[in-house]
Amino acid sequence: MRPEVALPILLPLLSGAVSLLFWRSRPMQRFLAVAGNLALLVASVWLFAATLSEGYITMQMGSWPAPFGITLIADVLSAVMILMTGIIGLAMGIYSLATTGHGHEKFGYYPLMHLLLAGVAGAFLTGDLFNLYVWFEVMLVASFALLILGGERAQMEGAIKYVTLNLLASVIFLSAVGLLYGTVGTLNMADIALRIDMVEHAGMVEVLAVMFMVAFGIKAAAFPLFFWLPASYHTPPVAVSALFAGLLTKVGVYALFRVFTLIFDQSMGYLQDIMLWGAVLTMVTGVLGAAAQYEFRRILSFHIVSQIGYMILGLALYTPLAIAGGVFAIMHNIVVKTNLFLISGITHRLQGTYQLKKMGGLYKERPWLAVAFFISAFSLAGVPPLSGFFAKFVIVRAGIEAEAYVVTGIALAVGLMTLYSMVKIWNEVFWKGLPEENLVPVSAAPSGDDGRLIKPSLWMMYLPVVVLALFSLLIGIFAEPIMLVMNTIGDQLFEPDGYIEAVLGVAANAQEALLNADDPQPEMNTSGGEGTP
Repeated sequence: MRPEVALPILLPLLSGAVSLLFWRSRPMQRFLAVAGNLALLVASVWLFAATLSEGYITMQMGSWPAPFGITLIADVLSAVMILMTGIIGLAMGIYSLATTGHGHEKFGYYPLMHLLLAGVAGAFLTGDLFNLYVWFEVMLVASFALLILGGERAQMEGAIKYVTLNLLASVIFLSAVGLLYGTVGTLNMADIALRIDMVEHAGMVEVLAVMFMVAFGIKAAAFPLFFWLPASYHTPPVAVSALFAGLLTKVGVYALFRVFTLIFDQSMGYLQDIMLWGAVLTMVTGVLGAAAQYEFRRILSFHIVSQIGYMILGLALYTPLAIAGGVFAIMHNIVVKTNLFLISGITHRLQGTYQLKKMGGLYKERPWLAVAFFISAFSLAGVPPLSGFFAKFVIVRAGIEAEAYVVTGIALAVGLMTLYSMVKIWNEVFWKGLPEENLVPVSAAPSGDDGRLIKPSLWMMYLPVVVLALFSLLIGIFAEPIMLVMNTIGDQLFEPDGYIEAVLGVAANAQEALLNADDPQPEMNTSGGEGTP
């Protein structure tokens, strides 16, 4: 019994349930938004420390042995992602107190936030493909409800595009799960990893790999089906945008890393080339879209797409160093991208708009905000010695070692274009003076999402921004010990035997012996369920 594996899922579910019990109590819901997410952060630190010392932590739900029951498993990758979820969840809990108006709170903003965090944690910790699908759907329901809070026209248009493409991904995902179950007779990912090599029809394995790649690629907002993201992420309340930007697409990227290192690791072949150039096109289209925008959150939304390309590139290069660099990029981007959206919310509070041409003068008025933006923005662009530099440096080095010179050159060029977009925001929002015709009355700026004035709570918006900016800076300063953790992740993903052994125990040894035996292998039962203990 290892409760640290289940707590990151149970705590947000419990916080959401208690919030529903206090539906009419706004103070209690706001208290739970911070207390519940603080508890999640504590549990995530506990899990991270446990995986660093032990490597793998598993829990079999209901005491049913794998692969017959539901498995929760945390390796170092899962623990890092859960830790990032805890950090972002607490930041969102505090920030939401200052930006979420009463109108949104009474329609369930806080319970939905907890439900979304539970879905994210469940996706990171499940060892079962069908349960991964279930947690994706939990996230989809919660995120769609958060996306339409307020019911404005732009929100509804963005929500339609968001849910349509994500439902398409869910259909492809569920179809792939069904076909995979019919092929190998199990849904436990460790068990699938052992049985997939026994499948006689290699073409079927490749079809399944493509289906999973497309489904998770849509969830991750990869090229070519990424347009739902920049069409929707700038429409909801800013705290929702920041939560989505930091976590949602990263779950799709995590699923790609997990499935294509554990299950389809021997089936990459030409799929690796598809993924490689898909990553490149994701980087290029995202950064070009950002360069054409002059709305703060739309620029940041396109850069989510662009940075996803770097993460997938780390997987596509498929070396331990490249995978470590891809995970480093995920971790750094969660912090930096969330913070940039939070900063956009503060600038909107101060000047009443997201349009860059109508903003200006914040370098003199709010120097600490300017410093926080500078750290986050130039980290995103990969300027040394900030965190983004080390993430991109590792990926570029892995690309050079793999002799992927063209791809590496494009990645460097995209970094320069990212720097251009960040400088554009800096010049328009912070450096130039505020146009006189766009001066915002002091009383109009500090309002919540429903228009109610909440000026005294402005410090609650600054607190998570400053902390996340410092965290990003510390990632750069302590890049060497962090890279040691990333290398551990790369080694674990590239050599999945430890994962399989942690889930299946002695069963893994027995089945590995069977797979390696020279004797004819027994026919697999694919007509029924997974079996009985």
